[in-house]
Amino acid sequence: MSLNNQTPSDVPSSILSSITKLLWGPSLPPDFLISTVRTAWHSTWRLMMSQLAPSDPSGGYSRPASRFRANKLPHGPSPTSHNPHLHLYVGLPCPWAHRTLVVRALKGLEDAVPVSVAAPGTDGSWEFKFNNDVRAADKDILVPGPDNANKRRTLKEVYGLRKGGYNGRSTVPMLWDTEKNDVVCNESYDIIQLFNSGLNGLAQNPKLDLSPPALKEEIEKWNNIIYRNVNNGVYRCGFAQSQEAYDKAVNELFDTLDMLDVHFGSTRYLCGDKLTLADVCLFTTLIRFDLVYNGLFKCTKKKLIEYPNLHAYMRDIYQIPKVAETCNFLAIMDGYYKILFPLNPGSIRPIMPSGCEHEVLCRPHNRDLLSLTDKTAEIFVS
Repeated sequence: MSLNNQTPSDVPSSILSSITKLLWGPSLPPDFLISTVRTAWHSTWRLMMSQLAPSDPSGGYSRPASRFRANKLPHGPSPTSHNPHLHLYVGLPCPWAHRTLVVRALKGLEDAVPVSVAAPGTDGSWEFKFNNDVRAADKDILVPGPDNANKRRTLKEVYGLRKGGYNGRSTVPMLWDTEKNDVVCNESYDIIQLFNSGLNGLAQNPKLDLSPPALKEEIEKWNNIIYRNVNNGVYRCGFAQSQEAYDKAVNELFDTLDMLDVHFGSTRYLCGDKLTLADVCLFTTLIRFDLVYNGLFKCTKKKLIEYPNLHAYMRDIYQIPKVAETCNFLAIMDGYYKILFPLNPGSIRPIMPSGCEHEVLCRPHNRDLLSLTDKTAEIFVS
């Protein structure tokens, strides 16, 4: 093929191939070139990781705290269920945003709290756009789209609309007050607590309580275990910047998964027969485990599908009405494999694991047999 028939992107590649053949023929590049490139790449990788994933002195990932907490609002109490003026901003790859979508769906708050779905841009920031690459076959599954509340191009621009502006991290999920033009909250757990009990006057499923008073202490106990070792644990593995930090994180992760698999051998949910906020928080990490964390984040000791009770538990929650519609697997994979350049420089998205396909996740789970009081889950979605 002549150069005249090549596309523009082929030309630099052909020139580079010609130069390398001239320098060292069919042999591998010389050692000095390999060592030079390795040193340069390692230095560049450390620089990028310092921005992507701040670390502590041991090289362990240190997640930044959320800036806007629901209990620390400068403009007064949280919006009431009678006059919410709320708009939810999410990104589909993000497990923290996903938990807000699940609770919003289970409580029936879709009409009361509209949503805008952002997609990660090439620089990792959240952008609003139509992206045909992540459109799902099921028309009910959420896909990225425009900013339905403020008509902005990026989430950073939305944060910047608040009085006094904002120059911090523009993260999802984010709950926006459309009347005051301000951020209500960008801490996921605060948002799901508000959705669970603060908007019952507008919820289609107000009787559902995912955090009943009798279980609050037990929910908190599980949250403390799951947040550090599983939710943030997979990120501590993937974003570790030292072998020591990775070894510590991966051992704590799989020790916890082993413990959970045993636990779910005798109980349907974390706190017994009743689905709680703790289950929602665990689910949004588990549903991504074989999809992205097992490979990209080096959580390779076992796949989730190798844990019979954990995988069945995940399928149980996935099959609750409205939950599957919050899961866009192609968008999740794109958001990790195509965006996290330091972890996947080629930006090649692998094929979806067969155990993550919708048909597999809809197989019978038989978890209802573990219910002590009733053979149906204590959750009713209208």
